Amino acid sequence: MSILKKYLMPSKYVKNIFEITPQELEAQGVKAIITDLDNTLVGWDVELATEEVVTWFNQMAEAGIKITIVSNNNETRVATFATPLEVDYIFNARKPMGLAFKKATKAMAVTPGETVVIGDQMMTDVLAANSNGFYSIMVVPVKSNDEWKTRVNRMMERRFLAYFKRKGYISWEE
Repeated sequence: MSILKKYLMPSKYVKNIFEITPQELEAQGVKAIITDLDNTLVGWDVELATEEVVTWFNQMAEAGIKITIVSNNNETRVATFATPLEVDYIFNARKPMGLAFKKATKAMAVTPGETVVIGDQMMTDVLAANSNGFYSIMVVPVKSNDEWKTRVNRMMERRFLAYFKRKGYISWEE
């Protein structure tokens, strides 16, 4: 297995979080989710969860699946979003370093094998998940535009996704 595939290719690639069901996760023995916030759950410039996102969180909670939001964004941004959902969160996570993921699994009392990581960025979310033994699910970004600091990552990501598609490792729709 190439080093690129090992660290940068998501375990699964889906259009959005709504394609991830509690039934599917339970069947895999998943007890917890670590999810990114911006452009994974809502657009990077959307302050609060949509009704659809709230419903998805509720479905996971009803199934007994714990969720922690792990974001590189600041405390105000992450707390404003997470607090109404009554979920734990970690801000300024410094992804792709894995310390925040270890902190999240410890707080949820789960192992990496019982946890999936969901995110929209290969260079932060997927790299951090794969480097630390988690199952990674990459979603298509909610918005087609990003904050300025994410644009460089997106350029590299597009090239890697195209490479994985050419090799037949992954398929996706633009």
